[in-house]
Amino acid sequence: MRPKIYVAGHHGMVGSAIIRNLEASGYTNIITRTRSELDLTCQKSVAKFFELEDIDHVYLAAAKVGGIVANNTYPAEFIYENLMIQSNIIHSAHIHNVQKLLFLGSSCIYPKLASQPMKESALLTGYLEKTNEPYAIAKIAGIKLCESYNRQYARDYRSVMPTNLYGPNDNFHPDNSHVLPALLRRFHEAKINGTKEVIAWGSGKPKREFLHVDDMAAASIYVMNLSVEEYIDNTEPMLSHINVGTGTDCTIRELVETVAKVVGFTGKIRFDSSKPDGAPRKLMDVDRLGNLGWRSSVKLEAGLSMTYQWFIKHALEVRQV
Repeated sequence: MRPKIYVAGHHGMVGSAIIRNLEASGYTNIITRTRSELDLTCQKSVAKFFELEDIDHVYLAAAKVGGIVANNTYPAEFIYENLMIQSNIIHSAHIHNVQKLLFLGSSCIYPKLASQPMKESALLTGYLEKTNEPYAIAKIAGIKLCESYNRQYARDYRSVMPTNLYGPNDNFHPDNSHVLPALLRRFHEAKINGTKEVIAWGSGKPKREFLHVDDMAAASIYVMNLSVEEYIDNTEPMLSHINVGTGTDCTIRELVETVAKVVGFTGKIRFDSSKPDGAPRKLMDVDRLGNLGWRSSVKLEAGLSMTYQWFIKHALEVRQV
């Protein structure tokens, strides 16, 4: 019998990809709620929702997310809203006897100067990157919530830590988006406006890893369906989270040049080194998930091309974001 699945954050990039993947795999009993229907920051509303719905599995993909500018501008909202959303859902899931839950975190949980590639065991071994510290602390709290309910109540609450994600339904806002959608939009508008030069933030030297959201969704469902024996790391049994990424990275300069190629922008690219670079490198160690049998399949340039085609198709509504 197929489980009744609640996907929190189904309108977001990751949540919508999880639903696409679940439906493609034959799952039909999927529960969703829009923000207007259910305020996930309200404990009473979330508790009532779980009381009324007989849910078997939860994919916790709801979160307040954004790029460097958004994290710097709204640190209070980033820590408060994320703490409330995940705490309400995880606690209500436990209270209403939901045994299986998957929490989606972020690679920013690891220290700014963590050894590369970053292993799961690097968590809480150093200082976080200041530009997104509030968001990272909220995500760390989510991991520890899952760990705590597992330890005290024998729940099966798992956490996956994705690298930088991109794909359909991303946020293409010119100020509050992550680096990849911001670049796609900037180069697209430069191309259609005949702009001769595009300015990219930073020196271009930092290295980053990027994962297509359909790969992330596939990995999430794969991890959710692992047996408990497979999921638990017997060498480090307290690790309740698994990295999800490609295992390869590129410089921001290489990324910018690839985006320009995909979009078809032929003008000049200038890097503004007065803008912040962030961490020098962020590459995930994905050996643990690889040893469990899952690896990413979407290559960066191909994934960027698919994402750009989605952006063009939805350009008018994206402009209204």
